[in-house]
Amino acid sequence: MKLQQAQRHQVKLRLGLSGASGFGKTYSALLLAHGITNDWSKIAIIDTENNSASLYSHLGEFNVLILNEPYSPERYIEAIKTCENASMEVIIIDSITHEWSGKGGCLQIHEQLGGTFQMWAKVTPRHQAFLDAILESKAHIITTVRRKIDYSLDISSNGKTKVTKHGTKEVTREGWEYELTVNFELVNDRHLACASKDRTGLFMDKPEFVINRATGKKLMEWCNVGVSIDEAKKEISVCETLEGLKHLYNKYSSLQQQIHPLILERKTVLDNVSNQIIDKKEIVNPSKTQQNGTHSQS
Repeated sequence: MKLQQAQRHQVKLRLGLSGASGFGKTYSALLLAHGITNDWSKIAIIDTENNSASLYSHLGEFNVLILNEPYSPERYIEAIKTCENASMEVIIIDSITHEWSGKGGCLQIHEQLGGTFQMWAKVTPRHQAFLDAILESKAHIITTVRRKIDYSLDISSNGKTKVTKHGTKEVTREGWEYELTVNFELVNDRHLACASKDRTGLFMDKPEFVINRATGKKLMEWCNVGVSIDEAKKEISVCETLEGLKHLYNKYSSLQQQIHPLILERKTVLDNVSNQIIDKKEIVNPSKTQQNGTHSQS
């Protein structure tokens, strides 16, 4: 065990968008994604919502992967890997609700296994593998989640009664919000959003607002503050001394597990260079030992 000074190194965003049907989850996710990467071609959307992503093709030339039933965790994982292999910088999963409650999703898998409490021991690891695929991805991930719909009768300022639609509980396994960098809840059909979870401190306890590209840009600026693994790799690759490598290992204390193999690899390169230099010197200038041996023989 070792105590070290806390540092925030650069991270990949894990963003959530939840809301009732018609509240603008897909549209808001696409604007967020473009604010993050500023390149539509680097955005992929895994679409489980009846091709709803195609309704926004006018926004830009983003990529779409249509995911139809069965909505098993393994098929979601395959879709995420497909996007990663295509070097997508932002992956939108629209939505993760189907992995939980859709046809072939976790709830149906559990029911087909008998529906007993003990059968969760078989289903939970599969669901966790899906979550791990999101959390361990090298891309920024935006997930959308459906919320159960409720209605109320409200009286407007002019005294007329109107029916208002509300989103209530998220339709996915409880606890997903805890894994997110920020979780935005879309509260009405005017696309107004608030943060129900916010590790950045940028949106929590702030007035409701409409998500746009500037929201994604602000998140990216927050994300880029801190210790960069890419910068650490660059410094290690050009380091010329063993003392320098020790300094870099201590400098990037929060990344030591990730850079340790790179440090060893660079050390091997420096050792080989040092040995080659010594060998060349001995060829050009024989060692004192050899010279002394020659003098004694004479």
